[in-house]
Amino acid sequence: RKLLNYAEPLGHFMAFVPGLPANERRQQVWPSTVAYLARLVIHRYAMLGVLDEQGYPVREMGVLENPAGGRASAELAGRPCPECGNPTVIKKDGCDFCTACGYVGQCG
Repeated sequence: RKLLNYAEPLGHFMAFVPGLPANERRQQVWPSTVAYLARLVIHRYAMLGVLDEQGYPVREMGVLENPAGGRASAELAGRPCPECGNPTVIKKDGCDFCTACGYVGQCG
């Protein structure tokens, strides 16, 4: 929201106001490219239902909760990986594959 009024020397220009219906389109002088892009981003997030048109969250954001069941990504147990050292090397499509770092080893 602070960027909506960000000015730069000789940076003002005219551009269409985002979010107006086609029959009500009008141009406005913006203080800078940054201010115009900030308005576009806020308008897009408002269309997605994340922010209102003033740039405030529609609902209070909080810390994301961990899914029930523990770890976010299940790493398979296997042999030690020569690249990252985790015990996560398994056979995948006939090749050694590390589920932690993506290392691909010997095939066959």
